[in-house]
Amino acid sequence: MTLAELKAHYTEHRQGHVFAGWEQLTEKERAAFQAQLEAVDLKLVNELFEKRNVPFGALPGREYIDPLPVVGVAEVPPSSKTAGELALWNGEVAVLVVAGGQGTRLGFDKPKGLFPIGPVSEASLFQIHAEKVLALSWKYESEVPLLVMTSDATHTETVEFFHEEGFFGLAESQVKFFQQGTMPALDSASGKLLLEAPGKLFLSPNGHGGTLTALQDSGLLAELEASGIKHIFYFQVDNPLVKIAEPAFVGQHIESRSEVSSKVVYKENPAEKVGVLALIDGRCGIIEYSDMPAEMLNEVADDGSVMFRVGNPAIHLFDIEFLKRVTTGRDRLGYHIAKKQVPHYDPITAMAVVPTVVNALKFELFIFDALPLADRWLAVQTLREEEFAPLKNATGADSPESAKALMIAQAHRWLGLPAGSKPVEISPLFALDAEEAKAKMPKGFKPKEPTYLGAE
Repeated sequence: MTLAELKAHYTEHRQGHVFAGWEQLTEKERAAFQAQLEAVDLKLVNELFEKRNVPFGALPGREYIDPLPVVGVAEVPPSSKTAGELALWNGEVAVLVVAGGQGTRLGFDKPKGLFPIGPVSEASLFQIHAEKVLALSWKYESEVPLLVMTSDATHTETVEFFHEEGFFGLAESQVKFFQQGTMPALDSASGKLLLEAPGKLFLSPNGHGGTLTALQDSGLLAELEASGIKHIFYFQVDNPLVKIAEPAFVGQHIESRSEVSSKVVYKENPAEKVGVLALIDGRCGIIEYSDMPAEMLNEVADDGSVMFRVGNPAIHLFDIEFLKRVTTGRDRLGYHIAKKQVPHYDPITAMAVVPTVVNALKFELFIFDALPLADRWLAVQTLREEEFAPLKNATGADSPESAKALMIAQAHRWLGLPAGSKPVEISPLFALDAEEAKAKMPKGFKPKEPTYLGAE
């Protein structure tokens, strides 16, 4: 699109103000700004503004919400592991890690994936996850693709880190980086695009659901399908305990012909701040803890347990055909609208604006909006002490201290060590599960100092 065509396009959609001050920009700034402007779907932006006061995804009445059936940890048939292993042998599984966030809440000024979480080794989150993928690749003699979703804020540092670390033993071609999409912010009263600075739109990440659309828009989804991938395992970078593409889980997904399968953990208490999976009008969905009415949070079943206790640790397995459906056509995910205070640059007055009240609209896609679109789904219980150590806060719950303690406790369980033993950390290259760990350790092993069990 030529500059004249672009200006006409923006003027037609009542957004011509963004070109104020164009003459003062350098050639490099103009080129970057023009690329930004060409990427914006003005038709979509205008449609979203028109719907700004229409509630999206409001919960139906309580009579339409039921507890979600869950496959328990003891209910996994032996055939499931076999089916999952066959899929891994055949190169049908890819792994996707969501890594678009910074470690700000941890007091860490780098991408969160670089955070050193190994309790003995100080290995980064990225190293631990990459080594799990490497261990799977070795075990099943197939290069399992690792898809790393970044953002504008984390992309460059993340790619550089993988290069510096030699891709943690993975083949460089095995690791695919792609960036989360962005959406412009709008003035909430006029619908005008906001600028961050002269010649620069105010853009923000388009939500965790943007992971799926970015897969499609980047061409990665088509590339994966062409290479024989049928299933994509999804998780977030801040959970060092996640069992990546665990064969039994993959097999359960395949045997049930599920379009979306989710690992779940039971909530420790009604007030725990974790999304809840439930049947919503007969379909699997997730209710954010902040959207859960108090009476539902505290509702109890006949056996005295919490009625809505199926917590979401953000571990999913997607059928690739399903992902194609929800990222294109009629089933494409819809945007949620958030009303925020957004400091911005006014190109007309050439002044910075710092609002004291809500002044802007931001737009996000939520990955859990994909779940109700599935015709076949599966929820499988996992034990939180085995697979859920979220890293969110600098101190207290969900902190580096708590995550490291859970990692050490898991290693002690896997090796049959008594409470109070010296810290032990097990690298994925040593063992991916308790059975493998016990088989490799001599009887009577007792660590005399903090011990890291790495590649043999």
